[in-house]
Amino acid sequence: MCLRKRSGYRPPDLINAKIYTGPIPGEREGELAMGGGRTETSALSGAGGVRATTTTQNSQRPNACCFCWCCCCSCSWNEEERRKRRRKRISQDTKMETIPNYEACTKPSVEEIRLWSQSFDKLMRNPAGRNVFREFLRTEYSEENMLFWLACEDLKQEINKGVIEEKARSIYENYISILSPKEVSLDARVREVINRKMQDPAPHTFEDAQLQIYTLMHRDSYPRFLSSNIYKCLVHGGSRTSSES
Repeated sequence: MCLRKRSGYRPPDLINAKIYTGPIPGEREGELAMGGGRTETSALSGAGGVRATTTTQNSQRPNACCFCWCCCCSCSWNEEERRKRRRKRISQDTKMETIPNYEACTKPSVEEIRLWSQSFDKLMRNPAGRNVFREFLRTEYSEENMLFWLACEDLKQEINKGVIEEKARSIYENYISILSPKEVSLDARVREVINRKMQDPAPHTFEDAQLQIYTLMHRDSYPRFLSSNIYKCLVHGGSRTSSES
């Protein structure tokens, strides 16, 4: 006799099975309420068919600021998370784009190097200072912040409509799109502004985003730069050279 008949075993009826419609367990309900992480929708807009991207972040993340100039909550958190993800990509031997050459500049004097510690504006106005700060950002896996800022400065100098559209599209794809490995950390409000402006790109299309990244570098990276070995070696090396001469 079949063992199944003796034990009273009955195979499950998968065809006529009923779907459970009762209440959701507490832990599952909380999980569903939080959402499934990050979703993405794409649309074509602007000159050259630029892809505008809208994202919905997991509600576990901190609430984003409306203007986020203070960089005290979600932007700083997002920046740290983005650096962690980039470290992981690089550690897994992901091939990154070749880094562009540094800006041409003369060797900074001791006085210039010391001025960089007085204010972030003085550092960013000096080509040598930007190069050194960019080298520091590379150690923190956030060099794209400086690259984005420089690309925006370059875009502001353009007057040719075709070149403006081409450069704006390149900036969007390299630093704004969430699909880019060099995506910069921007809040939803600024992204919406960029998506609207990309319908008719202009030299100041990324002005709000540039200001936000500038503020982020100022408040998040600049203090660590002043305490870094890169900057301290420059100060001590310059002081030793001037004393010997």
